[in-house]
Amino acid sequence: MLDAFAKVVSQADAKGEFLSSSQFDALSNMVKEGNKRLDTVNRITGNASTIVANAARALFEEQPQLIQPGGNAYTNRRMAACLRDMEIILRYVTYAALAGDASVLDDRCLNGLRETYQALGVPGGSVAAGVSKMKEAAIAIVNDPNGITKGDCSALVSELASYFDRAASAVG
Repeated sequence: MLDAFAKVVSQADAKGEFLSSSQFDALSNMVKEGNKRLDTVNRITGNASTIVANAARALFEEQPQLIQPGGNAYTNRRMAACLRDMEIILRYVTYAALAGDASVLDDRCLNGLRETYQALGVPGGSVAAGVSKMKEAAIAIVNDPNGITKGDCSALVSELASYFDRAASAVG
């Protein structure tokens, strides 16, 4: 896993070059926006249980067959596994948001997840729908202007949304 800084430096080093002014400006901007990034991650982390529970509740309202006998989330054990997986995906999305790089999400969470779900008979579309519901809830929490660093967060919210979209497409 490389954070945004290590990635840029590694790429420049591989080419035997100094950082370009555009690379330096992008990293400088990331530092300036650091408090917003930390606020975003703290808000999601502090509300993780609510985000997961509400996303699961909404998913099961839309797809009640998942929790009926024979469904993939039927029985307490399967329901717990479903909630655990949603929480793990959410956690890795926050890691990616903190690092400003999706490689940790890809390398440690998403690579091979679709194949695992297929082997277990888990409907990827349902998992993707759950991830999308977590995205909606997390973005609503992040966009609440109370008690966070002031300023435009649209780029950060867009970045955060891209991590959720990446996760949803990886399992769907």
